[in-house]
Amino acid sequence: MGIYDDNALEKCLNEAEMSISERLNPAPKHDAGHYVELPLIRNEKTLEVAEGENCEKVIVLGGETSALTELPFGNVIIGAGAKVNLVILVLPGVSVDLPLAIDLIGEGSDVNVSGLYLCGGDEKVQIRTEVRHRVPSCTSYQLFNGIAAGSSKVKFYGKIIVAPDAQKTEAYQTNHNLIVSAGAKAEAKPQLEIYADDVKCSHGATVGQLNEDEQFYMRSRGIPENEARVLQMISFIAPVLAKVEDENSREELQATVEAAIRKSLLGV
Repeated sequence: MGIYDDNALEKCLNEAEMSISERLNPAPKHDAGHYVELPLIRNEKTLEVAEGENCEKVIVLGGETSALTELPFGNVIIGAGAKVNLVILVLPGVSVDLPLAIDLIGEGSDVNVSGLYLCGGDEKVQIRTEVRHRVPSCTSYQLFNGIAAGSSKVKFYGKIIVAPDAQKTEAYQTNHNLIVSAGAKAEAKPQLEIYADDVKCSHGATVGQLNEDEQFYMRSRGIPENEARVLQMISFIAPVLAKVEDENSREELQATVEAAIRKSLLGV
């Protein structure tokens, strides 16, 4: 039984160890009509960041060097004053379902969650996030950009929940998708549930194609068509890579992503 089945609300309240996947089921839900305080989940798949700590993690799934096909954690619990920066890269050749729940439980905590996904064949990638602001004066930023080619299917379901007492919350969520072949598909569903009145929150999602005017401009300057497309795609996912704080790691990942775009998304 998933969290959004008819009896899901009772299940949520009575089972502290319900799975993250159940909690983040994107199917149409049973609407309680008011805020529901779900219990925290703590298990072997929990990343807990204590009060005042800084935590940065870069996770690469798929590709030629990574054997990972799932996140090493399913939920993150963040204490007061702690700062968390998560960057997730899904490279071509891997189909994944990535549920990630984040609970801000201490005032003054801050989380950045960024991700990119590159799909060039018949991959199926689904990303499901839920950021729950349980206390006042916390900030969260989500940015996910993806490129779909071939016959791949990508889905992004993101939710921000602000509890009634979580005043002074700032929470932002953005998802952008590029479709670069006729057989690829992308679906995006951002959501906000706000139960406090002194907050700054926004969400947005786009699904589009490469800008032909930009391609024309670059070609008029002598840049071949395929190279122009590569440059557009690199520019599209650059904001996610910019979130990697370590310069050496960022440069290595930029090279890996560019190679993946050339090999799997364009074949050049």
